[in-house]
Amino acid sequence: MANVVVVGSQWGDEGKGKIVDWLSSRADVVVRFQGGHNAGHTLVVDGVTYKLSLLPSGVVRGGKLSVIGNGVVLDPWAFLSEVERIKEQGVKVNPENLLISESAALILPIHSELDGIRENRADGIKIGTTKRGIGPAYEDKVARRAIRVCDLADEEHLLARLENLLHHHNALRRGLGHPETNADELYAKLLEIAPKILPFMAPVWHSLNEAVRSDKKILFEGAQGAMLDIDHGTYPFVTSSNTIAGQAAAGSGMGPSALNFVLGITKAYTTRVGEGPFPTELNDAIGQRLGERGHEFGTVTGRQRRCGWFDAVMVKQAIITGGITGISLTKLDVLDGMAELKICVGYKLDGKIVKRLPAGAANQAAVEPIYESMPGWQGSTRGARSWADLPAEAVKYVRRLEELIGCPVSMVSTSPEREDVILMRDPFKA
Repeated sequence: MANVVVVGSQWGDEGKGKIVDWLSSRADVVVRFQGGHNAGHTLVVDGVTYKLSLLPSGVVRGGKLSVIGNGVVLDPWAFLSEVERIKEQGVKVNPENLLISESAALILPIHSELDGIRENRADGIKIGTTKRGIGPAYEDKVARRAIRVCDLADEEHLLARLENLLHHHNALRRGLGHPETNADELYAKLLEIAPKILPFMAPVWHSLNEAVRSDKKILFEGAQGAMLDIDHGTYPFVTSSNTIAGQAAAGSGMGPSALNFVLGITKAYTTRVGEGPFPTELNDAIGQRLGERGHEFGTVTGRQRRCGWFDAVMVKQAIITGGITGISLTKLDVLDGMAELKICVGYKLDGKIVKRLPAGAANQAAVEPIYESMPGWQGSTRGARSWADLPAEAVKYVRRLEELIGCPVSMVSTSPEREDVILMRDPFKA
């Protein structure tokens, strides 16, 4: 049996929640390997809607082990709040079915405060973050001053580590005109919450290795999307972690050989939340229609998503950098009833045709899409579970996307319902 990595191939919000839920029902272990509670998944299970941010999607299903890996930055207060909210919906969450890596870095109140200060700066320049402290927490991790989950168990040295962290942060806060943070107060807050977090702490790399040796099926659940990757995305309008499949190994403690199939979740059109370039964005009635029909509002922030045509150049680039084996095409039903569809097959930049999204921010903002048009379809694709259920034009659209991105479609999602899937290739049996 194969282990499967699920990643987004666009700017996030591709519909990973449903596909991850579909796959998690077939998996034994579900692992989050990057990001934090800035991510959002909406799951609909037996008519019940679950909104998850930090917890792996496997928690809503009994008999699964869920793991928060070392590549995740963990806000302990947000974690406990989400656990309590899910428990109120009848979901059991305990140290027997959920583990947190002992080496995961913590998001502290100073991180979310700094995030907000930066996003609200006087000159109006912003990245478009969720202001949840993700970026500042990763900065401290890389700078080797972060407080990690295991530090909560080391009461003797925790205060000294906090003072070292605040040596940096208080200098920043003074420079930005904000009051300093008191180490003793933050220390007291961490001592109070530690007993609630530490029961979940584990060497998850060891637990995952045992799962592999026992021939368990592991699902690695990514957050955000490839074009928000800190290295390969539309920098600087990106998240603060690697979102591509390679991070599943580094962010969980597994070797690359444990990653057998990479499924790229790909929306049948394109959306983006927040700031940054968007070559195929539609600021017209068509873009508004896509947003309304697709219910394009962020799970975590509620922000309205920007909408546009499918960008085959960008997705092909994501497939190459992410090592994507097959894609799951989502929200095909949103395109029902449209007379004409357009696909971006290249860009114009300074009078030249380019077949990749350039690295520089100025060039990314300057590219103009080159479109190929295809006829739409008047029939419905909603709820289809076989190719025979799709209008001929819808099948042609899917096949053309495969040709342009150079990757086969493994699954097609035709509604928010979990079983409304056309399956060509089961990733766990690849």
